[in-house]
Amino acid sequence: MRQEAMEDSSPRPARGMRPSTSARPAEAVLDSLPHPVIVVGPSGEVTDANAAAEHFFDISATLLRRHVLRDLVPFGSPLLALIDQVRNRGAAVNEYKVDLGTPRITGERLVDLHVAPVPEQPGHVVVMLQRRTIADKMDRQLTHRGAARSVTALAAMMAHEIKNPLSGIRGAAQLLEQSVGDDDRSLTRLICEEADRIVKLVDRMEVFADKRPIEREPVNIHVVLDHVRKLAQSGFARNIRFSEDYDPSLPAILGNRDQLIQVFLNLVKNAAEAIGPNASDGEIHLTTAFRPGVRLSLPGSKARVSLPLEFCVKDNGPGVPDDLRPHLFDPFVTTKPTGTGLGLALVAKIIGDHGGIVECESQPRKTSFCVLMPMYTDNDDARRRG
Repeated sequence: MRQEAMEDSSPRPARGMRPSTSARPAEAVLDSLPHPVIVVGPSGEVTDANAAAEHFFDISATLLRRHVLRDLVPFGSPLLALIDQVRNRGAAVNEYKVDLGTPRITGERLVDLHVAPVPEQPGHVVVMLQRRTIADKMDRQLTHRGAARSVTALAAMMAHEIKNPLSGIRGAAQLLEQSVGDDDRSLTRLICEEADRIVKLVDRMEVFADKRPIEREPVNIHVVLDHVRKLAQSGFARNIRFSEDYDPSLPAILGNRDQLIQVFLNLVKNAAEAIGPNASDGEIHLTTAFRPGVRLSLPGSKARVSLPLEFCVKDNGPGVPDDLRPHLFDPFVTTKPTGTGLGLALVAKIIGDHGGIVECESQPRKTSFCVLMPMYTDNDDARRRG
């Protein structure tokens, strides 16, 4: 924590009611941090909070300052013991993978805690929360890419070893159909239909084996999302209400428009199917935002890629079962009775090919699939032309 971020830890008026000019730099520094930061007084009262903390606790800074910390975190939370330890030792303490999920903070909220004393104000401590989901997303994304590579090898094998024999089986069934009776003709038709079904499955998997370079151009993601919404509302999601929360200042991304439509159409279709056709209050919420601070280390390279663009598809369906969530982007994992389990694996592959990551956070009536993507730059344009 930089010193200027802690110089003004006394209570300040609600956001929008700015303090004196001399206090504004410290407040601006706090609000610019992507991680939640709160200051806790000697009696456990919250004396200050930045904008990220308001978002994390889902409450304004004015209301936060009316609470003591133990009312905001789970009963017996390690955070309370850490604060006491910091006060007694007068030194900073870190704790990793602490769950701060409460009825107010719905769902599991794993965070890394960084607690430090405020020397200028005895008894006060500053607490920074770093969401574990970002680090875990990086680990899981490597797993998703490994799964996609496995499907790539399987698809290449299936195309060669399965489609050719199936063609012979189907041809033989068609010949038999000409010489058998009516009772047996239904069996030959069944053979042809099942052969066609397997060929369609192999065709879907062959997409994973396509290693041709992606044709990319600057793409406005809002145009893509509007196109997907119109397609959905005219078909499978005609009975579901859509809402949008877009950041109009987002820059373009360097991508393939058709593939990005395929990604978000798949995510919206999954959301609509999760809600179901009979839900009277079904809603799909599309959001875009700029989230600085997310950087991905590329395997086998020292380079780190910034992923500040966030595009989410949210629904109020029943949620993803806990046992499926860690494997949701693996091939052949599905909750649908007739599903193939390749849709989300393909989503992960396409987004990975674009240099981004995709992740799911789910609980009843609040499921979110979020795509994090790099930003289009002039250097990208030069490489694309060159």
